[in-house]
Amino acid sequence: MNSEKPRNTGGQYENRNKKNFKNKQKFQPNFKKKVPVWKQIDSEINQLIPLYDQIEPNKIESFDDFPLSKPLKGYDLLGAAKTGSGKTLAFLIPILEILYAAKWTKMDGLGVLVISPTRELAYQTFEVLKKIGRFHDFSAGLVIGGKDLKTESKIISQTNIIICTPGRLLQHMDETVDFSCDNLKVLVLDEADRILDLGFAETMNAILENLPSSRQTMLFSATQTKSIKDLARLSLKNPTYVSVHEHSAESTPQNLVQNYVVCDTHDKISFLWSFIRNHLNQKLIVFFQSCKQVKYVYESFTRLQTGMTTLALYGTMNQLKRMEIYDQFVRKSSSVLFATDIAARGLDFPSINWVVQMDCPPDVNTYIHRVGRTARYEKGGQGILVLTPFEETEMINDLKNKKIPISKIEVNMKRIENIDSKLQSICASDVELKESAKRALKAYMRSIYLMSNKKIFNLENIDVVRFSSSLGLVVAPKIRLAKKQNKQSESKKELAANFKDSQGEEDTDNASDAENEKTKIVKKLRDNKLVIKKVKQQQPLNFGEYNQNEEDTDLFTVKKNVSISSDSDDTADMSDDNLAQKKIKIKSKASVAKRLKKKNIKINEKVRFDEEGNRIADGINVPKSINITDELAQELNKKTQEGFSGINIEEAKKMLENEDKFDKQLYRERIKREHRQKRLKEKEARRAKRQKTDESETGAVLLGAEDENFENASDNDQSE
Repeated sequence: MNSEKPRNTGGQYENRNKKNFKNKQKFQPNFKKKVPVWKQIDSEINQLIPLYDQIEPNKIESFDDFPLSKPLKGYDLLGAAKTGSGKTLAFLIPILEILYAAKWTKMDGLGVLVISPTRELAYQTFEVLKKIGRFHDFSAGLVIGGKDLKTESKIISQTNIIICTPGRLLQHMDETVDFSCDNLKVLVLDEADRILDLGFAETMNAILENLPSSRQTMLFSATQTKSIKDLARLSLKNPTYVSVHEHSAESTPQNLVQNYVVCDTHDKISFLWSFIRNHLNQKLIVFFQSCKQVKYVYESFTRLQTGMTTLALYGTMNQLKRMEIYDQFVRKSSSVLFATDIAARGLDFPSINWVVQMDCPPDVNTYIHRVGRTARYEKGGQGILVLTPFEETEMINDLKNKKIPISKIEVNMKRIENIDSKLQSICASDVELKESAKRALKAYMRSIYLMSNKKIFNLENIDVVRFSSSLGLVVAPKIRLAKKQNKQSESKKELAANFKDSQGEEDTDNASDAENEKTKIVKKLRDNKLVIKKVKQQQPLNFGEYNQNEEDTDLFTVKKNVSISSDSDDTADMSDDNLAQKKIKIKSKASVAKRLKKKNIKINEKVRFDEEGNRIADGINVPKSINITDELAQELNKKTQEGFSGINIEEAKKMLENEDKFDKQLYRERIKREHRQKRLKEKEARRAKRQKTDESETGAVLLGAEDENFENASDNDQSE
């Protein structure tokens, strides 16, 4: 018998059914409704709303504790916090929540307006808004200069949130027809103290006139303004001032190490070169005062090859180039960025190691914003400030008064590589770079001249020759600003001296009225700086002695008897003070020429005469009209010497008419002379042709005669 195992067919079918069921389970769609992320966030916010009233603004220490209840409830706000603490999120989150609570749509138009002082800061704010607002349906736009105006004007009327700069916004208000701000709910001024500064005063006043008065206004900055005039312009209603660092020991971040270096002006470029060469694997920002300085240092350092990526960012660049440099510097891990103050406010560059300020900032607020590009949000960083010996004391005192801890670093000048000769050789080979160095020097001097704090900034403390040689210029260019400041300082010194003299004279209480009059007259004489003039006389004059017993009521008393015998004795008897006061006038070429003109002496003029004795000009006899003009000119000179002022129009017309006749006559004679020369040339050409034809005819005749003679001779020979 065959023993066969029973087939377990049912188990196989069961396994197959299980597999199919599992596959069906894998591909079976899930019909459960998903809750959107924005609704989850909305539920979390609703849970936090009752806790808003428990937050006390005066006890804020970080962004996490910032009172979002104030902007959400519609209060006007003045927010101040340290650099890198998250002020951008502090106003972007509330404006999104305000529009969401109001159920704002595209048809409602503009709801929020954020104004930034620079294009780079507006671009950065717009990028942050795109990240945190990607779950909302609001339309947002970046309105800055350098972009196409037509494309912006088509879309701007339907945008709910506009992030812009003041100039471009005002341009749309003036030119775009559909653009309206009547429904505006929130106005945000980022870096408010800079926007309300004098540079944007006219633009901001025009913008505020176009905005509705029933709006909420929020101001944010690291150095917040408290000026009553600025706040009155914005028409704030019971604003709440919230300052994070008001009760802190320092105005700058705690992770920021701040130092300063004392260096002469002509050693700054060499110091910067050596500093960059010693920090090749780090990320640096170097601030200068003007665009032309940034441009020259960038061009010269790229020629010298620092060993790392060098970039430049300044205001006169093209907008696309500025945005490209901004993005490139953000991506780089090690590079140097030479920049002006357009990069000093609000820009969040990641992982900046050093902030170097090559020029002294105009005020403490500018220093805070510059050095705030590093040590952002709990990260570390270092800042270094380069000062001259004349700027050290005043600037350091101002910084310490604003609760800024800064310490001095001694620099070993022997380890600094001097690059003056390299820059001079580069400028000698490249004319454009040399002109850029001149413009950089003048821009720096101009910035120093325009500074208001003259205790720190003074042109007299700058050695222009050595500073120009450090920039690669062998010869220092002429700078008018230095001369102006020298004149102003001299006049101030004279006024101060006169004021001291007048104070000293007024302090004498027991002086009589006559003595007071004497002092006034003496002071007038001293101010006028009277100088004793030399007098030529044949006989010596002796001033008699003065008797004080006489009954004359004279105000002067003679201190010394002077005898004038001759010119040589004058200089011997004159006191040293009078000689010092006497100014030696240098005769210029213009003054000598005026004297000769008054004497009717004509210089460097060659006069020719013909055989009859008439004057010749350019080989032509001068007509009588020129003599008439000379006579009229002599009459005018005599009248001016006699004291007549002004111009007699009729006599001037006569002179012009005579000169016109003379010019026309000269023109006619020149044309006649040219025609005469042309006719003479034509005559000579015809004569030469005639001579050639005559010679050819005579030659032909002679040849014919010879032939006849030859024929006759041959006939005779044959007959013979």
